[in-house]
Amino acid sequence: MIQIEHLHKTYRSGFLMKPKLALKDVSLHVEPGQIYGFIGPNGAGKSTTIKVLTGLLNFDSGKVLVNGFSPRDVKSRRFIGYSPEQPYFYDYLTGRELLQFYGKLVGVEGNLLNERITWALQLLHADKDWIDRRLRSYSKGMMQRVGIAQAILGKPKLLILDEPMSGLDPMGRRDVREAILELNRDGVTIFYSSHLLSDVESISHRVAMIVDGRIVREGTVDEITDSCGIEYHVRTRTAIAAKDLPEGVALAGHPQEVICADDAARDRLLRYCLDNGIAVEKMDHKRPSLEDILTEEIARADA
Repeated sequence: MIQIEHLHKTYRSGFLMKPKLALKDVSLHVEPGQIYGFIGPNGAGKSTTIKVLTGLLNFDSGKVLVNGFSPRDVKSRRFIGYSPEQPYFYDYLTGRELLQFYGKLVGVEGNLLNERITWALQLLHADKDWIDRRLRSYSKGMMQRVGIAQAILGKPKLLILDEPMSGLDPMGRRDVREAILELNRDGVTIFYSSHLLSDVESISHRVAMIVDGRIVREGTVDEITDSCGIEYHVRTRTAIAAKDLPEGVALAGHPQEVICADDAARDRLLRYCLDNGIAVEKMDHKRPSLEDILTEEIARADA
């Protein structure tokens, strides 16, 4: 569905038009039917990549295919729905009028268009009285829902969303997550960027992490978090002296709690407890979150 190989993109800015490499050898593949999360700090290249995919930006070199076509070819956009992070809409229109306008742009008219608008609004829980108010009165969250609604009116095979949960309250984030999952169950491939990493962890089949224009990690959430090690936090009924702890086991903040660095350290601790009659009350399997790993990658890039 999306194929990016060795993508480079340069911007030129300032009086002297000095070049700045925004994307550096970016490669990723999105298979049909996937929910693919694209994460990274501000300025890392997420929106630039999305604009390349949608044909809004040209690129210097590399290979980019969307639905089997180059984004430079208008055919690549035939089955794409797109909602930018900060959409600009005609704010003198109502939300419903805006959807009617965009529906006609993608070739949907008449009763079918009305049915699609009703479906999109219900999917995003936007079938409220405010949909018939002018857009200039909308909050960021309302505008975000309308932006996603217009992107799905044409029933796209590929939905590209730039920060779809930005500006939403917890209920709004839940509604958008559920809408993404429902669309995916209907066969829509979804490529989206987000700063809300807990949401990315909960709904994405695969994730790419971009820092300073480079992909630093890519894979399933489990693959990415497992690659950074897994800790075991163990609570014992009686405290263990630091000098008696097996290799790879360290005291935690509580005197009866220890941290095992990996599976082998966990096994050594359990053997020690068994041999010395020490009861284990609780064991938690801890793995780093995407936020932990992204923070570490950002620090490494800045070092």
